[in-house]
Order: sequence, then structure tokens, then C-alpha cells
Amino acid sequence: MKLAIAGDHAGYALKQILADELKAGGWDVTDLGAHSTEPSDYPDFARAVGKAITTGMAERGILVCGSGAGASIAASKIRGIRAAVCHDTYTAHQAVEHDDMNVLCLGSRVIGTMLAREIVQAFLQARFSNEERHVRRVKKILEIEKAQA
Repeated sequence: MKLAIAGDHAGYALKQILADELKAGGWDVTDLGAHSTEPSDYPDFARAVGKAITTGMAERGILVCGSGAGASIAASKIRGIRAAVCHDTYTAHQAVEHDDMNVLCLGSRVIGTMLAREIVQAFLQARFSNEERHVRRVKKILEIEKAQA
């Protein structure tokens, strides 16, 4: 699976750890920045990850900012992106299985490295269930998105 990962200055350190570990684990990872702790803006990175997914450069994305909230809000504005803040493993896999989430958002000031690793693994190992009720609900989400165009 091709992954895009990015984070602002607040998420930089955790993003680096996750990106390096994912690459070492054999994942195809594109790091879209930030590349330092210099102040930066999470919407720029949400846009980069969203574009990577919507153009087919990546299948899923991971965004890291201070709380995860800003990145999630920004990414969810992009047509085709279903992003959520997940600070536990249940939500990380359930959001993929039921809601076809394609962007995981993490708050580096909220969770530690060990939990972030576990959440990322839950996200990456999960697959959309394709159960009728979940397909129906995701279709409704897409209809809302389409109506906003």
C-alpha cells in the first residue's frame, strides 16, 4: 500500500519517527513534510496528503499536528478524503472498516509515540468491510460531498 505522510511543525518529530519506521517496515511511504520544526501551517500538509490520495500517488495518508483536529478539519474539506482524529486503536480500525477512512490524523501533543505506533498499525491493517449498511452510509457521505460542489 502506498502511503503519504505529513505534519506541521508540531507534528514533525512524531511524523519523522512514524515515517522512518514505516519505511523500515517495508511500506511505500512518501514524506510530504514538514522537514523541520520551523513554524508551518497544517492546512498546507493536509492539502498535500489529500492531493496525493486523490491523484493516486497514495492510497492512504497520515497527518500529524499538535492535536490532530486541525489537520482532520482541513483534510476533510478535500473531495474524496475521509479523515478523522484517532487517539485509540479501536477508532483507527473501525473508521476504516465502517467509514472507509483514508486519512488518519494524530495529535502529537495528545498521544505518545508508542500509542501512535499502535494506532497507525490498526489503521493500516484495517480494510473497508463492504457490508451493505456501511456501503450505504459511505454513499450518503459522498452524496453530501457532491452536493457541496
